[in-house]
Amino acid sequence: MKGRVLTINTGSTSTKAGYFVDGVLRCECNLEHSTEELSRFSHVMEQDHLRRDAIMDFLRKEGIGLDQIDIVMARGGLFSPVVTGVYRVNRDMRDVLLTCRDGTHACNLSAVIADDIADEAHCQAYVADPPMADEMLPECRIGGLPEFPRRAFFHALNSRATVRRYLRDHGHGTNDITAIVAHMGGGITVTLHRNGQVIDTNNGLGGDGPFTPERAGSCPAFPLIEMCFRSGMDEKQVKKRILGQGGAVAFFGTSDLREIERRAAAGDKACATWLNAFSLSIAKYIAALATTVEGKVDVILLTGGTARSERITEAIRRRTAFIAPVEIYAGENELESLAENGYNILAGAVKVHRYDKNELLKD
Repeated sequence: MKGRVLTINTGSTSTKAGYFVDGVLRCECNLEHSTEELSRFSHVMEQDHLRRDAIMDFLRKEGIGLDQIDIVMARGGLFSPVVTGVYRVNRDMRDVLLTCRDGTHACNLSAVIADDIADEAHCQAYVADPPMADEMLPECRIGGLPEFPRRAFFHALNSRATVRRYLRDHGHGTNDITAIVAHMGGGITVTLHRNGQVIDTNNGLGGDGPFTPERAGSCPAFPLIEMCFRSGMDEKQVKKRILGQGGAVAFFGTSDLREIERRAAAGDKACATWLNAFSLSIAKYIAALATTVEGKVDVILLTGGTARSERITEAIRRRTAFIAPVEIYAGENELESLAENGYNILAGAVKVHRYDKNELLKD
């Protein structure tokens, strides 16, 4: 692999960047932004200068000039309609991200900042595997009411990269397998991959899927309705209760699974039972996706930060190994995944999609 790739990943409270030379990570940074620092901004997209300056400071400290960047790769933001793959950042994409037309999240900043830096560096900016990529089968999009279609919102970047890592590790020359990938972190998404396409998944940010360290996951309808009408909470507070104050946070006041595991090991039965339920919740979604392909699954892959927990991964393995072999690829590896896509673009080994905010892509 030849070339110099800058990768950018903006999260809710962090800005991550990596600089790769000929396929090797030369340096990286993980810049944490305090609540006080971010509270100065009334809207997340107003943080663009703060985040961009942080990345430029990182490059200066590492002695990296803009003329030493061949391509800039960014985490995909919230924009649709899209399929999986790589996209050059264009005006349509910037418009959707800057206005948060399809959703508000700090990841929207990644492509905008990457495009600004690429403009100064006289190169191009791209995103890879945006989270709203939709290749779901038609029957997988239908919900119980016409107003409630099932939507794709998943960890596309890491889940697809995990499949590629598995293919390399097992000597596959082509992506011709059916795999279920469970990305487990603060959010959890379970995805069904068939011949390179993600044909079924849950909406990890929309209240659909397993409960997580900080999210409630799928909720029973009637208790949720009663919460909305009887609790006195407004819309924003209800969403925060489900997304941010759910899961382990609601039960134990922490989203740190390591702390909950320590308490369980020390004899806390409530923590032990919750961990069993947590693993079961993920296993149930894995098993459910297997039905989409009539159980014809080649492998189940567990990834994300939570995949470092042997207790949790073994509990999931015991419940799902009857479907297919289970393998562990712990960590998110997002900067590396972005760089991999960047080198594929530089080598001309991948199709680059054009984003059109008004038309459904058909590939």
